[in-house]
Amino acid sequence: MPNLNDEVEAALERIREGLRMDGGDVELVDISDGIVTVRLQGHCAGCPFSQMTLKNFIEKELMRSVSGVKGVQSA
Repeated sequence: MPNLNDEVEAALERIREGLRMDGGDVELVDISDGIVTVRLQGHCAGCPFSQMTLKNFIEKELMRSVSGVKGVQSA
């Protein structure tokens, strides 16, 4: 049975496909008490829409596809 870390990494890999099309990426930093900490990379790191990407895309997808995820924050 996969652990939370493995499930989050698998979901992030699916999310990365969309981010990479725009020159960005995302790195898993930590998971603590259901809060996933990520670091946006590439074009996503300096993008003015990075918080929207974090909340409306990454957080929404992780909470939908991985039970136990309560939220996502930026490192």
